[in-house]
Amino acid sequence: MSDNAQIEPAGAATDPERSFGVDEAFVRACDQALAEDRIEELDAMLSNLHASDMADVIEELAGENRLKLLEYLRGRFDPELLAHLDYVVREDVLEALPAEEVAAAITELDTDDALDVFEDIPAEDQAQVLEQLSPSDRALLEQALTYPEESAGRLMQRELVTVPKDWSVGNTIDYLRERAARLPRDFYEIYVVDDDRKPVGTIPLSRLMRNQRDVRIDDIMLTDVRSAQVEMDQEDVALMFSQYALVSAPVVNEGGQIVGVITADDVVHVIHEEAEEDIMRLGGVREDDFYEAVLETTRARFSWLLVNLCTAIVASLVIGLFDAAIEKVVALAVLMPIVASMGGNAGTQTLTVAVRALAMKELTATNAARIVGKEVIVGGINGLLFALLMGGIAWGWFGDTTMGLVIGVAMIVNLLVAGFAGVAIPIVLQRMKVDPAVASAVVLTTVTDVVGFLAFLGLAALVLL
Repeated sequence: MSDNAQIEPAGAATDPERSFGVDEAFVRACDQALAEDRIEELDAMLSNLHASDMADVIEELAGENRLKLLEYLRGRFDPELLAHLDYVVREDVLEALPAEEVAAAITELDTDDALDVFEDIPAEDQAQVLEQLSPSDRALLEQALTYPEESAGRLMQRELVTVPKDWSVGNTIDYLRERAARLPRDFYEIYVVDDDRKPVGTIPLSRLMRNQRDVRIDDIMLTDVRSAQVEMDQEDVALMFSQYALVSAPVVNEGGQIVGVITADDVVHVIHEEAEEDIMRLGGVREDDFYEAVLETTRARFSWLLVNLCTAIVASLVIGLFDAAIEKVVALAVLMPIVASMGGNAGTQTLTVAVRALAMKELTATNAARIVGKEVIVGGINGLLFALLMGGIAWGWFGDTTMGLVIGVAMIVNLLVAGFAGVAIPIVLQRMKVDPAVASAVVLTTVTDVVGFLAFLGLAALVLL
């Protein structure tokens, strides 16, 4: 068909400003070709598609057409495709594939990606997949599963290159050529180890290639080795890479022997996952449920909505204490949401910065008092400025200078409290071993609502009645 020549594998053909990925028009074309069983056209579109882009296509398709595409790909898809899929979609894909095909795909993947895929296989099918693997691959997976979740041991890949420190550049190059078929797919550094397999140095490939064959490895190696313990949290691994601008890092066991390596591309995924996780939790969502079924999404979100309902009731009880004042001065009902809203927004600004600083290890016991003091001062200054602004608006609106004074003072009080609470709450939660990203927003909203209503309505009851 003449239309086939106009369709390119990457969606950039329909979006000239896009240099990667697939766009909406490309996915629609695939969807239509699948629905109408135009296999030749589908071949033309998907023949050179990158595994990551293919994963995007599978994720955006739904229902029968997703199953038809999986059937079309059976036995010839790039195993890397599984590593790029969202975990919810990956579970569906793995359920649709027989155990022998899943095992064959896992065998082709790097050990870190193989572990990610294996973890998403339904528990009742994992044993069957393990039986299809070679004894060595099975042993690697089973050992990796003994490490804590989201640790360096789970993140690392076992494929790496190590050489003794007494070798020469020539020995190393010959060794790499002899083992070419068994080398990692991509690697950037060679690790120099002692007789106990403990890393004592690293050699970037660029440095190796610039030296003569007779130069000793221990004369040119870099001795500042930054290693990760197998049980180190993956977030700490990402911070270590950022702190020292690492391209890769060895992973060592309790005895200090090298057992794997973590590379920059793995850390990019970690940073993305951790950032996504914190954003979701700040919004009261435990995890990304974009591809989850309706009932699963509803169940996951219900718990936090229930917590929010309870905190809203607390704020309403505070308002109920001043119902007589509200009945006599209707303006109070009009203005009181403004005080609570301003406090909540100001506190959220501080909270966002504080949670991020805690995650990046920038907010510590050493500087906590100084940061809290700074945020209280910022809250006080903003409170004063908005007190003047809102006090003037209230005065002009209701023609009552006292009302303007009351809301101005309440605004100062609530923004001072918001600045303090925005830093103090995540610090306290972290010391209580509670994830600040999960619980801070709910606690902060309750504090600013209650303080805002108490300050505004309490002052109004004292001054106006």
